[in-house]
Amino acid sequence: MYIKRRTLIVLLILSLVSGSIITFTANNYIGQAWGSSHVAAPYAVQNAGSSGQGANGELGKVYEAYQLIQNSALEKKQKVQLVDGAIEGMVKTLDDPFSSYMNQKDTKDFNSSLQSTFEGIGAEVTFKNEKVTIVSPFKGSPAEKAGLHPEDQILKVNGKSLEGLSLSDAVMKIRGPKGTKAELEIVRAGTTEPMKVVVVRDDIPIETVYGETITKDGKTYGKLEITQFSENTARHFKNELKKLEAKQISGLIVDVRGNPGGLLNSVVDIANQLVPNKGVILQVQYGDGKKEVFRSEMGKAKYPIVVLADKGSASASEILAAGLKENGYKVVGTQSFGKGTVQNTLPLEDDSQLKITIAKWLTPDGNWIHKKGITPDVKVEQPAYFKATAIPDSKELAKDMNSPEVKNLQLILNGIGSNPGRQDGYFDSRTETAVKTFQGHHQLPATGKVDKKTAALLQEELIKRIKDKKNDIQLQTAVDVLKNEAK
Repeated sequence: MYIKRRTLIVLLILSLVSGSIITFTANNYIGQAWGSSHVAAPYAVQNAGSSGQGANGELGKVYEAYQLIQNSALEKKQKVQLVDGAIEGMVKTLDDPFSSYMNQKDTKDFNSSLQSTFEGIGAEVTFKNEKVTIVSPFKGSPAEKAGLHPEDQILKVNGKSLEGLSLSDAVMKIRGPKGTKAELEIVRAGTTEPMKVVVVRDDIPIETVYGETITKDGKTYGKLEITQFSENTARHFKNELKKLEAKQISGLIVDVRGNPGGLLNSVVDIANQLVPNKGVILQVQYGDGKKEVFRSEMGKAKYPIVVLADKGSASASEILAAGLKENGYKVVGTQSFGKGTVQNTLPLEDDSQLKITIAKWLTPDGNWIHKKGITPDVKVEQPAYFKATAIPDSKELAKDMNSPEVKNLQLILNGIGSNPGRQDGYFDSRTETAVKTFQGHHQLPATGKVDKKTAALLQEELIKRIKDKKNDIQLQTAVDVLKNEAK
């Protein structure tokens, strides 16, 4: 079944201590937006004409308002500004964070990033509760290394508020040349005060599939991590899967944690390799009620499969997770993001673009997971220190300070085994002792103050702990589930 797909994505690419920070990218092959042949080809709206009669009905009223504003308003605006404002207003009435309008400049800026690497922070964002909110950082990106997480809300960039800006304008504030710094003020669920994360913009290559084997109790299991569903992801997935199958794996873990989504054809092609018995992968339902049903081409199952998902698993990731779950496989992790809509990117005649939600997708059983997410069969949270952020190197932390940054420091200390005693953000004598002990173990002056060098080493040690698979409780649980399923 052929489906025309045009995409528009927000890609934010961030680094940590030595880090990176943000880019908003229009992309033909990466993202959550899908098009469909079910939708009529885009067309240009005809000029209403000087008489105002060229567009009938409601559009005549729009033209009348345009003329009145142009001729009578005290504050004069260029014609293109009035037209752009009218389109933005129409899109805003949809009350849909995934629909947007980009003018010529924005479209040109975003299309300039069409390449195999991106400058920025490496995370996808959306609007949620009128705040710029991270859907998920990409694997290995500066965003991930800096400790940004799904649901983090970005309030300010370099002291400038993002309030009232469109999503594209907000992201343009975060973008910047490679090597330059940006200070993000973020709010995280469960915290009462904003925290600051300093990052440095960088070039980030986009890799989408990572394969490896895991051995336990004499059995070999395969693990394939998918970071997003882009143009070549299905082909890379197939190649990596063949390598694993050649090693006689007893089961497979499909890891879509932190995967913000991507192309429909990509996830369908991958599901074709995993969903057994020609089962339903998903259904797409359009505004007129018509449905398209996507079925697997695969026959009998070869081995058990377990899916790893979390809050950063969105859109196409949820399609794969739901498709496997409702065809008999287990999902391990936490509740997924909950994006169940389909977008189409439509170019206008002047090279500006509209991205419009044109359908919703349903699970094989007909469930709509939008704003709900997928509930895992086995719910497992990661250790608390997995949620720590990089310590800003612009401010020294010392005894008797009380701040979100100190609370984050205590979270890191606890995670690396240097128990600070308390976790409430107050830098007391025990926290100071924990810092001194850490400094002594790393040949730093034992001042008890967290300066730039101490902050960098703390972050380095934290990343080692997080990357150690023994500390990945979700992965270890998935292996245990897979072991039981393999029996």
